[in-house]
Amino acid sequence: MITKNILVIYPEVKVTKLAVYRNTEPIFLKTIKHDLDELARFTNVIEQKELRFKVIMEELEKNSINLENIELVMGRSGLVKPVSQGVYLINEAMVNDLERGVMGIHATNLGGILAFDIAQKLGKNAYMANPVVVDELSDVARITGHPMFERKSIFHALNHKHVACKYSKSVNIPYKELNLIVCHIGSGGISIGAHEKGRVVDVNQAFDGGGPFSITRTGTLPMGQLIELCFSGKHTKEEVMEMITSKGGYKAYLGTDSITEINARIAGGDEKAKFISYALSYQVSKEIASHVATLSGKVDAIILTGMIFDSERFLENVKSRIGSIAPITLYPSVNDFEALALFGLNVLKNEVTVKEYK
Repeated sequence: MITKNILVIYPEVKVTKLAVYRNTEPIFLKTIKHDLDELARFTNVIEQKELRFKVIMEELEKNSINLENIELVMGRSGLVKPVSQGVYLINEAMVNDLERGVMGIHATNLGGILAFDIAQKLGKNAYMANPVVVDELSDVARITGHPMFERKSIFHALNHKHVACKYSKSVNIPYKELNLIVCHIGSGGISIGAHEKGRVVDVNQAFDGGGPFSITRTGTLPMGQLIELCFSGKHTKEEVMEMITSKGGYKAYLGTDSITEINARIAGGDEKAKFISYALSYQVSKEIASHVATLSGKVDAIILTGMIFDSERFLENVKSRIGSIAPITLYPSVNDFEALALFGLNVLKNEVTVKEYK
């Protein structure tokens, strides 16, 4: 019986989430809301490290969390170099790559950095599991349209694999024997991937790449218009990147990234909100359907995950277009805490091979 605790560090753009698990049961959950004006003082999200470290430690102390009972720390995955699926020990090489942004800078990078620093303070190890750069793309999926460009694998790998494994257990068929299409719609981005016998062989680049627009991201844009915008002299590179990654989608069309507010507006008869929501469901459905071809028409199930599917209207708009493809399974709650804690428990029980990041 494992009696030690697992600390999970999960930073987002505006908040830092914490959890302490004993085995698979959460004994402490907390969302720390940061002062947005205070965060705005920093020119780079990595510079927020000391601030977030301080408030994490204060929160643990305030809630009488016994640090001596923390056996290991799990950090939210960040933009490291492409890796295979699995659990990785967070080492100095990984921290250095997260800090310099080898694949991009995002709040997720702080997950590994903070987990490493806190684990160092406790004299324990920190781990990362199924980071967003898990790369299992088939060779043909990497082709773009010009040899100067290659498609990259950046998606919500942790939740994709977590719900896919949940589904495989529910039908008593190993994940590695299933062909699945998994659609993840998070609080910021969207990733829709084709899981072929346990490998995500094709998926849209969910960070600053293509696919449907999302809550805050633009997804695929008309290339000619984007090029004209970039060379218009009206916007800096940073402004265009911000538009694509954090000020697009619902945020740009409707002025908010709150699903709750948007659903309330739709319920209140807001025709624009209703239409933009319908447009998102349309784009999501098209992306899902495209992977029927990826999987050569052999699809065992379609998995929909994300709180947006709590909206019956949105769910029905998607199901009406793709319902004939394969059985649909719904996991509206994205529980990355649970997924990370489970990996941490597997480490404690020596049931998983921990990989080295180089």
